[in-house]
Amino acid sequence: MIPTTHRGSLYTRLFLAHLLVIVAGTATLLAVTLLTAHTLHDRLMIAMLGPELALAADPAMDAMERATNDVFEAAMIQALLISSGAASLVAVVVSLLLSRRIVWPIQRLLDASRRIAMGHYSERVPAAGNDELAALASQFNTMADALESAERRRVALIGDVAHELRTPLATIEGYAEGAIDGVVATNDATWALILDEAGRLRRLVTDLQELSRAEARQLPLHPTLIPPAALVERVLARLAPQFAEKGVILRQELSASAPAILVDPDRITQVLINLLGNALQHTPPGGIVTISVIPEPYAMRFQIQDTGSGIAAEHVPHLFERFYRVDKARARTTGGSGIGLTISKALIEAHGGTIWVESAGLGQGTVVRFILPTQHA
Repeated sequence: MIPTTHRGSLYTRLFLAHLLVIVAGTATLLAVTLLTAHTLHDRLMIAMLGPELALAADPAMDAMERATNDVFEAAMIQALLISSGAASLVAVVVSLLLSRRIVWPIQRLLDASRRIAMGHYSERVPAAGNDELAALASQFNTMADALESAERRRVALIGDVAHELRTPLATIEGYAEGAIDGVVATNDATWALILDEAGRLRRLVTDLQELSRAEARQLPLHPTLIPPAALVERVLARLAPQFAEKGVILRQELSASAPAILVDPDRITQVLINLLGNALQHTPPGGIVTISVIPEPYAMRFQIQDTGSGIAAEHVPHLFERFYRVDKARARTTGGSGIGLTISKALIEAHGGTIWVESAGLGQGTVVRFILPTQHA
């Protein structure tokens, strides 16, 4: 309902503005008519009767002319008052309708914003038309969509964190109770298992802290000019033993003309290790993982391609979401924390780059690409 009784409401101010225009227009109409009617009447009479007859001294004609003028003036004033009153009444009604038409969409926006502020993120408003109010409603709905999506992610994040914490805590609690009750032997194996679960908790907390800082753009970057080949060699030196142990072939394709890039070597190394680790995990023995560095105009493209299990099309858009796992049944011990790709995306974007994943489907392998700009300030 539109608050028409509020003196300071938009509806009241619009109506008063229209009313002021009506009063000003009516007053101007009356004033101009009264000031110019006699002159125009005299000119028309002279034009109709002729100058000689109009100026002839005839008392009877003068009396008739004065009487005619008085009747004309009275009739004109009455007609003006009636027409001005009727026009003002119509203008007031139209002003009420127009003010309501303008204010009503704004009132719906206000009511919807209040409900969203109370936590009802599914609120939307109609956005029909092509005017500014329709554009405002459309932008409001876009904002509401973003808020609803953020709220869903927040709820999902809380649930995922609780789920990730529950397993190691339950393990630690179970072994601790067993040790107290004498059911579990308090030997080195037991303490090692408890220490391992505590390490899992610590790594999860560290990952969450780093993710939070990365997404808030609060991770300190220390850019250094470094050749892409040096980054790749650093990563291969760390991961080559793991590839050899699993029997997966690790190849590199580097362009000899690749110029140095201004990046934080530690952060980009972290991204490459995460991406190559994922490729190793999903590539069977005998498979091939290839890392390539390809110069592009004003950018450097890194590419990690594997011949592994591939990814179904419906999963690809969600791979960079927190805790998203293609295989929902995979435990943290085999599937990681589920936020490695999210952290990698935040780190690449912090460098001004972009990252994306492509896969032809299950059994067709996967390609992860990211681009870093090579323009330096």
